[in-house]
Parts: sequence; structure tokens; C-alpha cells
Amino acid sequence: MAIYYTPCQTFGKCPAMQPCIRFKVQDTGRPKYLQFTGVLEHHSSRFVSSCAKVQSGTFVARVKHSDDVGFKELPVLYDDGYAAESLKDFFDIAKDMTKPDGGPPRWFCPTACGRPLDDSPTLLYLPGIDGTGLGLILHHKSLGKFFQVRCLHIPVADRTPFEGLVNLVEDGVKLEHAKSPGRPIYLVGDSVGGCIALSVAARNPNIDLVVILVNPATSLARSQLLNLLPILKDLHLPEELHSIIPCLIGFLTGDPVKMAMVNLKSHNCLGMAMKEYYESFCFLLPRVHNLADIVPLETLIWKIRLLQTAAGDTNSRLHDVVAEVLILASCKDHIIPSKDEAKRLVSLIPGCRVRYFKDNGHSLLLETGVDLMTVIKGTGIYRRWTRRHDFISDFLPPSKSDLRHFANEIPGRLHHLISPVIFSTKKNGEIVKGLVGVPEEGPVLLVGNHMLLGVDLWAIIKQFLAEKNIVVRGLAHPGSLTTKFESLYPEFSTFDLFRIFGAVPVSASNFFRLLSTNSHVLLYPGGTRESLHLKGEQHQLHWPEEPEFVRMAAKFGAKIVPFGVVGEDDAADVVLDYKDMMKIPLLRDLIQEITPEAVTSRLGASVKAEKLECCLPFVAPKLPGRFYYLFGKPIETRGREAVLKDKEAASEVYLQVKSEIERSIRYLLKKREEDPYRSIIARTLYRAVSANPFDQAPTFDP
Repeated sequence: MAIYYTPCQTFGKCPAMQPCIRFKVQDTGRPKYLQFTGVLEHHSSRFVSSCAKVQSGTFVARVKHSDDVGFKELPVLYDDGYAAESLKDFFDIAKDMTKPDGGPPRWFCPTACGRPLDDSPTLLYLPGIDGTGLGLILHHKSLGKFFQVRCLHIPVADRTPFEGLVNLVEDGVKLEHAKSPGRPIYLVGDSVGGCIALSVAARNPNIDLVVILVNPATSLARSQLLNLLPILKDLHLPEELHSIIPCLIGFLTGDPVKMAMVNLKSHNCLGMAMKEYYESFCFLLPRVHNLADIVPLETLIWKIRLLQTAAGDTNSRLHDVVAEVLILASCKDHIIPSKDEAKRLVSLIPGCRVRYFKDNGHSLLLETGVDLMTVIKGTGIYRRWTRRHDFISDFLPPSKSDLRHFANEIPGRLHHLISPVIFSTKKNGEIVKGLVGVPEEGPVLLVGNHMLLGVDLWAIIKQFLAEKNIVVRGLAHPGSLTTKFESLYPEFSTFDLFRIFGAVPVSASNFFRLLSTNSHVLLYPGGTRESLHLKGEQHQLHWPEEPEFVRMAAKFGAKIVPFGVVGEDDAADVVLDYKDMMKIPLLRDLIQEITPEAVTSRLGASVKAEKLECCLPFVAPKLPGRFYYLFGKPIETRGREAVLKDKEAASEVYLQVKSEIERSIRYLLKKREEDPYRSIIARTLYRAVSANPFDQAPTFDP
């Protein structure tokens, strides 16, 4: 194999944004690694995705072939590859990258990222105190589908000051902005990398930046780490004991239990799960000593001094930050007070948002249960060419990891408790189990009744994904998707799941756009008036008078599928509703304060009708029964153009849909009496004797 090299020239020609790693290779094989001497230049059929200088004048470059072409969209429930690379890979690669090379800080592109979607934005990762740039290793593959990922590597022996690092990142940001002025640039700053990201954002207010801060080190002045500096400087340990300090800090930076749980498979057998966890923990524990190579004692002292400069410089610039900022804060960070610092930054940076992770440590992105791509989807900050997230054009389909995350959150646990039963109606009127009777080809408009607190919608979303591989785009109350009330639920929550699984703020324009793209749209005409209903109003419809959704469906020839759902009366009772609370002075004042902030959430609803919709009732839970769904025969609107102009024709279809839903409700209320497993006790006993404890208990014959 012949290798040729030339001096590096233009910084912008290198997709890895680093002039030191350019190469030109002549060979017929497909090597994974190449060793060569000199400066490298890109060849048209490959690109460098990571490199390390392993000895004087010699590099090891990981090579990606260009037959991984770009793509326009991903299928629903795609394999996102979260944690495809493990902590084992982290330690193995870090061991190579920490060998002295005398080089400056540099950018690299992880091979696992592959090629992203067409027109994907650039994401620059700025590392924490370790400087390896491998902090995203669990997320490389999942992020690489939607971003052009670049990671900053700071060699162990490098002593570039904070200002130099800021200048380096700023140059990269300006280069990307010059190439695509209308596209946002993402900065993911981990610890001290968060300080760099904020400083770059403050210095470049005219560049569209999305800044994601992971436990930012701006709170160093209140950290115990600062008190460690004089001790380390005066500590006269034998050289063979220098590795102790970095190892101790390594135990503090992350939760070893959560790190060991990364990549563990799901097991029905507790013994198998414990065995796999034990093996993972035993593998991880002895490798903690590698931290002494990644951050040796003299480097650790330098990094703490660097943190002092970084925190002071960044805090003086916070008033200049106008970028979109999201903070991911660990509540069990033993290095810096990340939780309190997040609250401080939210109060200082306009529009700054936060998500707390109550069980995680400082090394948040290396611990299990934190998928950065899922967080980006859930917070609605992904965008390509727009200044604000577009719920339709910027929507990304849910992945298998997203579905697993759903199962671990409240909706997933509720789904297991209520064991929903879903029926549909074929064209010949036959009622069958499942969604056989619901058309797969859009546009399709699913119209039904809302139950208390809207708990009915999750079973529909999950069933369509599991059975038809279709994302149902729900038209949701704008308040559930706005950032205005996020302080009420700052942890990654059910409201973030709304965004992940396709919810869109209800409006005529969004409704129009969804139908025009042949989507399956979920509409509750009763809106929050039904989901926050009064006492004794269970299973009742409260619809606006105007048949707006019928006209919109007819415009696109959409099939309207009416459905009814019952079961809320077996799950909870309303004990204090809107009328009751208006009689209590303290609650009345609170409701009147919130009411002006309420947004109309139903097509055709009056402002007066909305006043009940912003009042969350007090409910008393019961031992949950079971939820039952029935989708009726599809109602065709194609060829019924009269509906568009004739109000009476539109009202006729409107009343037909409403009566079908009421008929489905009556049918389900009657038939559920025949279900021997309506009670959770009966279902629990069934699972106890079943071969698979996750099997769903049977139900009545339709």
C-alpha cells in the first residue's frame, strides 16, 4: 500500500475541521486503520473520522468509506444505536489517545456516527476535564443520524489556555456559519466545555447557536474541587502513588453503578440480569486506574487552574448570551453543585431551559438512562433551517430507544396497569381485535372522546406503533408543548414524551399541514374540557358547535375514523372540580391568575368554554380496572365536496361522527361487564400463572 502526503492548506476543506489530519491513500483493500507518517490530506473516497498520534511522526487514523451515502428520512422505530459503543471502548480508545504526541487541540469525527440525514446541522462536542473528546461515546451512533458530529480532543500534555480554546472553537463555529449561514450550530459543552460554549455564544450573538450545557463548571467557586488545589500542589506523594488522586476523583465524577448498567439487556429472569450486571461492574472497576493516564496528577492541577479561569471569564459574559440554551443538570453531582447552578443560570440567561436528572452523577453522558438524542427530541430543540423548532418539518420519528424510554416512564407503567383492549370495525361492520379496520394509507383523521387527564391517548400511540408502524400525530393543547410552564416539571417528563411521539400544538394551520402530508392525525374535539371534566361527566362528549374538522378533512379527502374509549371510572374519581375550587378563595385566585394565560385548545371552541380547561381537578385513584377502545368504520370524505361549502352537509357528517362515538361508548360499557379480567387482581393472577408474565390477559369476544 502506497501512501502519499502533502502539506495541509485550507482549514475548510477538512470535514473533520482539523488541518493536521488530511490524507491521500492508494490501495485496493478496505482497512479499518492506517498507519502513516507526515501530514494527511483527504482522498475523495474516504474521510478521516478519528485519529491519534501513537509515536513520533506516526498517526493511527480510523477511516470511513464513502459508500455510506446520505439519506432523507428514517423509518419509524429505527435502531438508533444508542450505546453501540460502550465504556470498554471509551477506555480502550482513551488509552491510545492519551499517548503524548506534542500536538495541539484538534477536532475529530467519530466513525460510529456514520453519515447523517441530508441537510443535518453540525454538532460540536466540547469535552470536560478529561479532554479526550470521548464523552459522547455512548451517543455517537444515535446523534450521527441527525448531526454532523465533531468532537474536540485536547491532548494530555497540552497547556492551551482558556482563551486559546475559546478562539479555536470560535473559529470552527465561524467556519460552519460561513458554509451554511441559515443553519443552526449545536454546541454540547460538558463541564469546562460548557464554559467554552457559553463564552463562544456570548462573543457571537449574531450566529444561530443551540447550546447544550451538561453540568457546566461555571459554579467552580462553590465547588469542593477548588479546595483541593492547594492540597494537590503541596502534596508530596511518591511518583508511584500519583495515580491515587485521579482515581479517587474518577469515583466522584460518575456513578459506577449507573455506568455498569450501560448496555445491559432486558431479562425476564432476575438472576440473569444480576449476573450480567455483576460481570459489567467487575469489568469496569479495575479500569478506573486508567484515569490516572487520562488525567495524571500534573494535568489535573493544570485543569483545575484552567477551570478557575474558565468559570470567571464565562460568568462575566453571561449577560451577553442570547443563544438558545438547554442545561442538563445532575442532582447527585459530587464535584460541582450542578443542580443549584442550573437554577442560577436559568435566572440569568434569557429563555434558558433546564432538565434535571435526579439519580445521576457528574459524568451524566456516560451513565445509563440518559440518551442525549432522546432529550433533544423531547425538549424540541432540533431544527435544520428554521430559527424556531417546527413541529412538522423538524419532527424526527421515534426510535426503539424512545419506545424503551416510554416503557420506563409513567405512561408506560400505566399502560401495563390498565392492560388496554383495542377493537376496530371492518368495512363489513365486523368488530375485530386490533387495528385491522383502521386504514393504513393517509390522510386519516382519528376522532374520539377524551378521558380524565387524557390518559387514554398513550395506548393509541403505542398500539399504532406496535401494530402498524405508524406515528399518530396528536393535536395537543398548546400549553402542554409550550416552554412557559416548564418550571413546573423540570425533569424529563411526560410532556417531553408528547414531543417525541409526534404531538403538535392544535391550530388550523398545523391541522392543514398534517393532512396535506397524508398523516394519521389524532383529534379530540372536546379537548381539555373533556380531559379536565366536572364530577359525574365521565364518558360524556363536550364538543364545540362548529364542524371545522369535517371541512378540513373533506378538503384533503381524509378518512374519518370515529372511536370511543371507556374505563376512567374504574381508575379514578373526581373529588374536587372547577366549580368546587371556585368556592375556595385561595384556589379561586390561582385559577383567575392562570386563566389569562390559557390558550384556545379546540378548533371552533369559544373563549368562554375555555375557562374550565385550565383547571386541573383533584382526583382520587382507585385500583385500576381496564381501558377499552373501539374504532368504528371509516367515514369517507372524498367525493363529498358539498361539505366544504354547505354548512348543513358539514353538520350532517359532524353529527354522524359524534353519534358513532357515543354508540361505541355504549357498546363498550355494556360488553366490559363480560370481561373476566376487568379487575387488576384477576389480571395479576393471570400473569402469575402465565408462561410469560408480560402476556396480556384475554378479554370478552366482540
